[in-house]
Amino acid sequence: MKSPQYTRVIPQCYRLEAGKCTGCGKVHFPPRLICDACRCREFEEVTLPREGKVLTWTVIHVPPARFDLEAPYVIAIVELEGGVRQDAGQVRQDGLPVAGTARAGQVRLTCQVTDCDPDELTVDAPVELVFRRIKEDSQADIIQYGYKAVLKRE
Repeated sequence: MKSPQYTRVIPQCYRLEAGKCTGCGKVHFPPRLICDACRCREFEEVTLPREGKVLTWTVIHVPPARFDLEAPYVIAIVELEGGVRQDAGQVRQDGLPVAGTARAGQVRLTCQVTDCDPDELTVDAPVELVFRRIKEDSQADIIQYGYKAVLKRE
């Protein structure tokens, strides 16, 4: 990863910052320039919650080369509270949502689940996003950190 690109992704990778559309309220993670729901270009910065639940997951047994030492590992879709989903039933003839039809929903993201055996995972298992080392770029002398999910045990 090049240094300028690394600097641009710091808010998303390190602080879980998303963009909330000022037009319809939909939360985009990572942030976008144009809202895919209402085409608005105005966003406010929001910080996503660190707790959520597992919707689905898969176990990677044959990983890409740079993750050879981590196999097998789990990749999951985690749903966080705090996003907005569009109400699919109320759209205009041009396919855009009717103003004010957004309702509370969730933000979903894909991440690695660590510190657990894959057999421990279940649908709706509570997880917490934690700050972890992701990879190291020896050419640019950059260590990239980011978020991974950890099972919340009672």
